[in-house]
Amino acid sequence: MARLYILLFVVQVVLAVCALISCLSAEEDDIRHLPRIAWVLIILFFPLVGSIAWFLAGRERKAGGNWATGTRPAERRPARPVAPDDDPEFLRSIEERSRKEDQELFRRWEEDLRKREDDLRKREGDPPREEPRPEV
Repeated sequence: MARLYILLFVVQVVLAVCALISCLSAEEDDIRHLPRIAWVLIILFFPLVGSIAWFLAGRERKAGGNWATGTRPAERRPARPVAPDDDPEFLRSIEERSRKEDQELFRRWEEDLRKREDDLRKREGDPPREEPRPEV
């Protein structure tokens, strides 16, 4: 019989802790009927009844949200800034900038290579190359 009482006590404590965490992390718009401090005091002074009351009447039920993680439905979620690595426009701009920088670097390398080849030919007495080089 003592094991049953210990088990019920542990369940009550876990339920009260979950209710407190839920109450304290709930947004102000999601709390119904009483102010947050009143719900906290009810949960602390009457752990079993207060916890059950909080889950049934104190918080707004989330239609379409995930109850396990507490996420809100997409239409009610406040707009928040998107991380740069999640923003497709930002990623596109980085890709474009990188491509332009690569093309410019490649163009300068080709130009430098042509100058060096022409300088080598002048030193050796050969005429500079006249055929057009393909542009990439």
